[in-house]
Amino acid sequence: MNENHKCCAGPEWAEYLHSEVLPAVTRDVDLGSELIEVGPGPGASTEWLHDRVQRLVAIELDPEAAATLATRFAGTNVEVLNADATALPFPDDSFDSAGCFTMLHHLPTAGLQDQLLAEVLRVLRPGSVLVGSDSLHSVELHHFHQDDTYNPIEPATLLTRLQTLGYEQITLSVGYAVTFIAHKPH
Repeated sequence: MNENHKCCAGPEWAEYLHSEVLPAVTRDVDLGSELIEVGPGPGASTEWLHDRVQRLVAIELDPEAAATLATRFAGTNVEVLNADATALPFPDDSFDSAGCFTMLHHLPTAGLQDQLLAEVLRVLRPGSVLVGSDSLHSVELHHFHQDDTYNPIEPATLLTRLQTLGYEQITLSVGYAVTFIAHKPH
């Protein structure tokens, strides 16, 4: 991540996630007792989610971010793993729910985004749910991501991509960002 992403550890970003994004994508969703979150970064979404499940496993690719997150949530119900979410280290049907918030655009190709979404589907239990959000393409965000990976999700293709991977009961919402809810078939 470039230096601009320091704002993602700030209170304004956390407030946005806590007041707008997370309540919207979880309003009518049963998260169950065990949730996997991929790409939590500094943990703004982790902070909100960990009070709503018994166990939260956060998968963070960046070793420094994972270590910071592990220290931050030490002694809680959050387990932080420094791992690649495109190859999750869990057996099939391990979690009741999954979340990914404003991180898919950091994967350099649509193929890797789909691989991550397929891995999440694999580790979800039948009938479980993926909730997520991501930024929409803009010139401002392109400049914000200078010298960083920036591959924004195209909302018009996300429904088909999720269906092709095997998700069902998919809800997409497009506003200032794209939010999505998708279920693993029973």
